[in-house]
Amino acid sequence: MTTRLTNITLLAIVALVFIVGALAYPLLPDRVASHWNAAGEVNGYMGKFWGVFLLPVIMLGMFAIYIVIPKIDPLKNNIGSFRNYYNGFWVFISLFFLYIFSLSLAWNFGVRFNFTFAIIPAMAMLYYVMGVTLGKSKRNWFFGIRTPWTLSSDFVWEKTHELGGKLFKLSALIALGGLLLPSNTAIIFAIVPVVLVAIITTIYSYFEHKKEGH
Repeated sequence: MTTRLTNITLLAIVALVFIVGALAYPLLPDRVASHWNAAGEVNGYMGKFWGVFLLPVIMLGMFAIYIVIPKIDPLKNNIGSFRNYYNGFWVFISLFFLYIFSLSLAWNFGVRFNFTFAIIPAMAMLYYVMGVTLGKSKRNWFFGIRTPWTLSSDFVWEKTHELGGKLFKLSALIALGGLLLPSNTAIIFAIVPVVLVAIITTIYSYFEHKKEGH
């Protein structure tokens, strides 16, 4: 996806959530559901303004981050080398938040469903997209598995991200497998694998660094 098309797409998504939020705002109660537990049931509320506009504000901030990173990263040329994947990742992140925003509004308008089961497929897709993007990424200071050892070596970066990409794709499959289980267990299958990926890739990057003779 070209950068120009990505910019237009991201701005369109941000504008959409603000417009929908503004239209929905007068129709919602003073306090709206804003948090769901592992069983997919509401266990937290907040005032209507932030209940409606918190995610849109976050998405606007994310757009700013997307714009700024390639401009300020000392290794910006490396980001340019996988820019299409970088762009695609940010588009998917915005679509992911748009989906959460839609689920939240639907619930607050009276549609009832298990929030955990509704969000896990989107999380699995996010993990898979992350896996693809990591596998294509080049060393930079803002995006990827940033440890002291990956940041100091292109070789360690590439080896670690090759492994990390595969593990994130595997995490996506594990998360989807959790849908066959009760929601309290399903959320564990969606979260624990990613935590393990972070631990495994950090340790792996250290040992790859040692292999280089450091």
